[in-house]
Amino acid sequence: MNFVDELSWRGMLHDITPGTKAHLDKERIAGYVGFDPSSDSLHIGHLVQVMLLKHFQRSGHTPVALVGGATGMIGDPSGKNSERNLLSEDQLRNNEEGIKKQLSKFLDFESDIPNRALLVNNYDWMKDYSFLGFIRDIGKHITVNYMMSKDSVKKRLGSDTKQGMSFTEFSYQLVQGYDFLTLYRDHNCKLQMGGSDQWGNIVTGTELIRRKEDGVAFALTSPLITKSDGTKFGKTESGNVWLDPEKTSPYKFYQFWLNVSDEDAAKYIRIFTVLGKEEIESLVKEHQNAPHARLLQKKLASEMTIMVHSEEALNASVEASDILFGKGTTESLHRMDENTFLSVFEGVPTYDIEPGVLKENVNVVDLCVDMAPVFGSKGEIRRLMKGGGFSVNKKKVNDPETVIDPSYLLNDKYILIQKGKKNYFVIRLK
Repeated sequence: MNFVDELSWRGMLHDITPGTKAHLDKERIAGYVGFDPSSDSLHIGHLVQVMLLKHFQRSGHTPVALVGGATGMIGDPSGKNSERNLLSEDQLRNNEEGIKKQLSKFLDFESDIPNRALLVNNYDWMKDYSFLGFIRDIGKHITVNYMMSKDSVKKRLGSDTKQGMSFTEFSYQLVQGYDFLTLYRDHNCKLQMGGSDQWGNIVTGTELIRRKEDGVAFALTSPLITKSDGTKFGKTESGNVWLDPEKTSPYKFYQFWLNVSDEDAAKYIRIFTVLGKEEIESLVKEHQNAPHARLLQKKLASEMTIMVHSEEALNASVEASDILFGKGTTESLHRMDENTFLSVFEGVPTYDIEPGVLKENVNVVDLCVDMAPVFGSKGEIRRLMKGGGFSVNKKKVNDPETVIDPSYLLNDKYILIQKGKKNYFVIRLK
């Protein structure tokens, strides 16, 4: 497939230097994207750049993921109003491992294909470079006037903040330019990709390659993704949606995509999946005919959850979703891991009981009134039972004398109480 054409119809192309497409058609080259290693996990805000590399590899070229160990020690001023905290080498190396593990879900690092992906860390070539050597070899080739003209610099210097910009951050584009030069020399890397806010930093690299090597290199950026209401993509009320299942459960991840608007679903399914153009157009048309079925959202959520986690995680997330809509069973609750259970029932009223209570042959009425005040009175729970509106762990309970013992515990800790169809309560062992 043609890489540039693929990005164009998917809505993933913002800026591109002249001649890029022709050069990609002419030879197989390496192209890179840099990732900030400030965390040991990527989040969905990184996914556009990950998909750039994925499509690049699918089109026959070599994707290079650069972990910014050195630049992570400086801080990129692009889109920032203040300096960020700097990380130690140990932290950066740990974060690099986490990022590679996640990128391996999208890119082929291991097989014998000629364009298998590479992971590099710019700390490896920057750590022994002396300051005097760097400003002599690199700094003299890029003028201050050139660096001052970049939007990322102008916005910070022209802002009302008293902090301004340190020399450390001002030098960032030189270090990133040197990354491009190093990869150009060592890996035939002639293309750097990134978000549209990175354009200034990227073309500094192409300029450095031209001046130092008399070489030709290219730049390509993707648009910054927003939601249909104009707000920033990838943020929720609780913060980032992470790719690490320990930071964001697969269930929450699945729910994020399932709950996007119709307009966003039609855009995101192009950007974040590898489904073909005809299939996507067919899905969009089918969705428009029956928007209530949320076909696009379901397909998007399924594709993303499988890609980032696994098919098993998808099935568990769908099963967990069904519980809230009355389709769940006692068996499916017992299969659910603790993180998913807590995600599904986040915000549900929770009552703590002592661990020994369930070993004393306590009946369900005493448990839900005296030990965990789910009900205000025993008469209330008995009336609900009589009407068939009371359940424990998704199983209806009609007998007030039913004994609740440790076998009822979910993940050895929780019991789910349900009043009617939609009112849930959790009893938790301390």
